[in-house]
Amino acid sequence: MLWVKSIHIIFIISWLAGLFYLPRIFVNLALEDDKMSKARLILMSKKLYKFMTILMVPALGFGIWLWVYYGVGQNSIWMHVKLLLTFILIIYHIYCKYLLLNFENGKNLRSHVWFRWFNEIPVIILIIIIFLVVFKPA
Repeated sequence: MLWVKSIHIIFIISWLAGLFYLPRIFVNLALEDDKMSKARLILMSKKLYKFMTILMVPALGFGIWLWVYYGVGQNSIWMHVKLLLTFILIIYHIYCKYLLLNFENGKNLRSHVWFRWFNEIPVIILIIIIFLVVFKPA
């Protein structure tokens, strides 16, 4: 079980690194006026989004393995909250694609300040998840 848990954590860290970085690129895109620079940032964003989507799949898969096969957190409140927060991260991930498409189509209506705040959402969720997993409140 420790191997599965370790691999799960590695993929979660990798996926969340993308969720932390992509909105930072959006901050720069919202500030950028130069067409060449915007094109480069959009290309970076598209590649990052594709890679972090690939990383999300095994992160979720190994988590499901821990939950279903090993029974980690079954019938506990902390796991239900963690699953809800994970679902929110998945929605956040998908919403990042929507924002990226807006940049690609020149339809972004958000400011760099908005993206700075938006960037904090996965950080806050990760902090809550870490405390849930470590303390496992009833």
